[in-house]
Amino acid sequence: MDSGPALVNVVDVEATCWDGQPPAGAVSEIIEIGLTVVDLAARRRVSRHGILVRPARSEVSAFCTELTGLTPAQVAGGVTFAEACRILTDEHDARTRPWASWGDYDRKQFDRQCRATGTPYPFGRPAEHGHTNAKAVFTEAYGLRKRPGMAGALESAGLPLEGRHHRGEDDAWNIAALVLDLA
Repeated sequence: MDSGPALVNVVDVEATCWDGQPPAGAVSEIIEIGLTVVDLAARRRVSRHGILVRPARSEVSAFCTELTGLTPAQVAGGVTFAEACRILTDEHDARTRPWASWGDYDRKQFDRQCRATGTPYPFGRPAEHGHTNAKAVFTEAYGLRKRPGMAGALESAGLPLEGRHHRGEDDAWNIAALVLDLA
Protein backbone atom coordinates (compact mmCIF):
# COMPACT_ATOMS: atom_id res chain seq x y z
CA MET A 1 0.00 0.00 0.00
CA ASP A 2 1.40 3.39 -1.01
CA SER A 3 1.54 5.88 1.87
CA GLY A 4 1.79 8.88 -0.47
CA PRO A 5 4.75 11.16 -0.98
CA ALA A 6 7.68 10.88 1.43
CA LEU A 7 8.19 14.61 1.90
CA VAL A 8 11.15 16.11 3.75
CA ASN A 9 11.76 19.80 4.47
CA VAL A 10 15.36 20.77 3.76
CA VAL A 11 16.12 23.95 5.71
CA ASP A 12 18.99 26.42 5.64
CA VAL A 13 19.11 29.60 7.69
CA GLU A 14 21.18 32.73 7.40
CA ALA A 15 21.69 34.80 10.51
CA THR A 16 23.10 38.16 11.46
CA CYS A 17 26.89 37.94 11.68
CA TRP A 18 29.92 40.15 12.09
CA ASP A 19 33.59 40.16 11.19
CA GLY A 20 34.66 39.47 14.77
CA GLN A 21 32.56 39.95 17.89
CA PRO A 22 28.97 41.22 17.70
CA PRO A 23 28.34 44.80 18.84
CA ALA A 24 27.39 45.23 22.51
CA GLY A 25 23.90 43.87 23.15
CA ALA A 26 23.54 42.25 19.71
CA VAL A 27 22.91 38.54 19.26
CA SER A 28 22.96 36.37 16.14
CA GLU A 29 19.41 36.10 14.79
CA ILE A 30 17.87 34.31 11.83
CA ILE A 31 17.33 36.70 8.90
CA GLU A 32 16.45 34.18 6.18
CA ILE A 33 14.93 30.72 6.21
CA GLY A 34 15.43 28.79 3.00
CA LEU A 35 13.25 25.72 2.57
CA THR A 36 13.14 23.15 -0.21
CA VAL A 37 10.56 20.38 -0.09
CA VAL A 38 11.92 17.05 -1.31
CA ASP A 39 9.80 14.10 -2.37
CA LEU A 40 12.06 11.13 -1.57
CA ALA A 41 9.78 8.61 -3.31
CA ALA A 42 9.79 10.58 -6.58
CA ARG A 43 13.46 11.54 -6.01
CA ARG A 44 12.91 15.21 -6.82
CA ARG A 45 12.79 18.69 -5.33
CA VAL A 46 9.16 19.78 -5.47
CA SER A 47 9.23 23.38 -4.20
CA ARG A 48 11.54 26.08 -2.91
CA HIS A 49 10.82 28.91 -0.53
CA GLY A 50 12.59 31.82 1.09
CA ILE A 51 11.31 33.60 4.19
CA LEU A 52 12.99 36.88 5.11
CA VAL A 53 12.98 37.50 8.86
CA ARG A 54 13.25 40.93 10.49
CA PRO A 55 15.84 40.83 13.29
CA ALA A 56 14.72 42.26 16.65
CA ARG A 57 17.97 42.32 18.65
CA SER A 58 20.64 42.92 16.01
CA GLU A 59 21.26 44.53 12.65
CA VAL A 60 22.63 43.26 9.37
CA SER A 61 26.31 44.27 9.25
CA ALA A 62 28.26 45.17 6.12
CA PHE A 63 30.12 41.87 6.60
CA CYS A 64 26.80 39.98 6.69
CA THR A 65 25.59 41.74 3.52
CA GLU A 66 28.86 40.87 1.76
CA LEU A 67 28.52 37.21 2.80
CA THR A 68 24.79 36.68 2.13
CA GLY A 69 23.83 39.48 -0.24
CA LEU A 70 21.03 40.40 2.19
CA THR A 71 20.78 44.11 2.99
CA PRO A 72 19.35 45.78 6.10
CA ALA A 73 16.52 47.17 3.94
CA GLN A 74 15.61 43.71 2.59
CA VAL A 75 15.35 42.07 6.01
CA ALA A 76 13.53 45.12 7.44
CA GLY A 77 10.70 44.13 5.10
CA GLY A 78 10.67 40.58 6.45
CA VAL A 79 8.30 38.95 8.93
CA THR A 80 8.90 38.52 12.66
CA PHE A 81 10.64 35.36 13.83
CA ALA A 82 7.38 34.16 15.43
CA GLU A 83 5.53 34.70 12.13
CA ALA A 84 8.27 32.82 10.22
CA CYS A 85 7.86 29.87 12.61
CA ARG A 86 4.06 30.01 12.11
CA ILE A 87 4.61 29.89 8.32
CA LEU A 88 6.85 26.81 8.75
CA THR A 89 4.21 24.97 10.79
CA ASP A 90 1.07 26.10 8.93
CA GLU A 91 2.29 26.15 5.33
CA HIS A 92 5.11 23.59 5.35
CA ASP A 93 3.90 21.00 7.90
CA ALA A 94 7.08 21.48 9.94
CA ARG A 95 5.57 19.85 13.05
CA THR A 96 4.88 16.55 11.29
CA ARG A 97 7.31 16.46 8.36
CA PRO A 98 10.90 15.33 8.96
CA TRP A 99 13.55 17.93 8.20
CA ALA A 100 17.21 18.06 7.32
CA SER A 101 19.92 20.70 7.29
CA TRP A 102 23.64 20.79 6.56
CA GLY A 103 25.12 20.25 10.03
CA ASP A 104 23.53 21.09 13.39
CA TYR A 105 23.88 24.89 13.23
CA ASP A 106 20.35 25.46 11.88
CA ARG A 107 18.71 23.19 14.47
CA LYS A 108 20.65 24.81 17.31
CA GLN A 109 19.91 28.35 16.04
CA PHE A 110 16.16 27.60 15.97
CA ASP A 111 16.38 26.10 19.46
CA ARG A 112 18.31 29.11 20.87
CA GLN A 113 16.11 31.71 19.21
CA CYS A 114 12.85 29.99 20.15
CA ARG A 115 13.95 29.80 23.81
CA ALA A 116 15.17 33.42 23.82
CA THR A 117 11.95 34.78 22.30
CA GLY A 118 9.38 32.42 23.83
CA THR A 119 8.38 31.25 20.34
CA PRO A 120 7.10 27.67 20.05
CA TYR A 121 9.66 25.43 18.34
CA PRO A 122 8.30 24.96 14.79
CA PHE A 123 9.53 21.42 14.21
CA GLY A 124 8.24 18.10 15.56
CA ARG A 125 9.72 16.33 18.53
CA PRO A 126 12.93 14.51 17.59
CA ALA A 127 11.54 11.14 18.71
CA GLU A 128 8.74 11.37 16.13
CA HIS A 129 9.80 13.53 13.21
CA GLY A 130 13.29 14.61 13.93
CA HIS A 131 16.13 16.43 12.35
CA THR A 132 18.67 14.80 10.05
CA ASN A 133 22.17 16.22 9.95
CA ALA A 134 22.76 15.75 6.21
CA LYS A 135 26.45 16.68 6.60
CA ALA A 136 27.04 13.74 8.99
CA VAL A 137 25.13 11.32 6.73
CA PHE A 138 27.03 12.54 3.64
CA THR A 139 30.41 12.23 5.40
CA GLU A 140 29.68 8.63 6.39
CA ALA A 141 28.17 7.67 3.01
CA TYR A 142 31.20 9.01 1.14
CA GLY A 143 33.70 7.58 3.64
CA LEU A 144 35.26 10.97 4.33
CA ARG A 145 37.49 11.71 7.33
CA LYS A 146 36.39 15.33 7.64
CA ARG A 147 32.89 16.77 7.32
CA PRO A 148 32.84 18.95 4.19
CA GLY A 149 31.10 22.26 3.71
CA MET A 150 28.12 22.26 1.39
CA ALA A 151 30.09 23.53 -1.62
CA GLY A 152 32.78 20.87 -1.12
CA ALA A 153 30.12 18.17 -0.79
CA LEU A 154 28.48 19.25 -4.05
CA GLU A 155 31.89 18.98 -5.73
CA SER A 156 32.47 15.50 -4.24
CA ALA A 157 29.05 14.39 -5.48
CA GLY A 158 29.63 15.87 -8.95
CA LEU A 159 26.71 18.29 -8.53
CA PRO A 160 26.66 21.98 -9.51
CA LEU A 161 26.35 24.80 -6.99
CA GLU A 162 23.15 26.56 -8.06
CA GLY A 163 22.54 30.19 -7.08
CA ARG A 164 24.45 32.14 -4.45
CA HIS A 165 26.27 30.34 -1.62
CA HIS A 166 25.17 31.72 1.80
CA ARG A 167 21.67 32.60 0.62
CA GLY A 168 19.25 30.42 2.55
CA GLU A 169 16.88 29.72 -0.33
CA ASP A 170 19.72 28.75 -2.69
CA ASP A 171 21.60 26.74 -0.06
CA ALA A 172 18.45 24.78 0.88
CA TRP A 173 17.99 23.98 -2.84
CA ASN A 174 21.60 22.75 -3.09
CA ILE A 175 21.42 20.76 0.16
CA ALA A 176 18.23 19.15 -1.17
CA ALA A 177 20.23 17.95 -4.21
CA LEU A 178 22.71 16.35 -1.78
CA VAL A 179 19.87 14.75 0.20
CA LEU A 180 18.56 13.25 -3.04
CA ASP A 181 22.06 12.06 -3.92
CA LEU A 182 22.10 10.18 -0.60
CA ALA A 183 18.54 8.81 -0.90
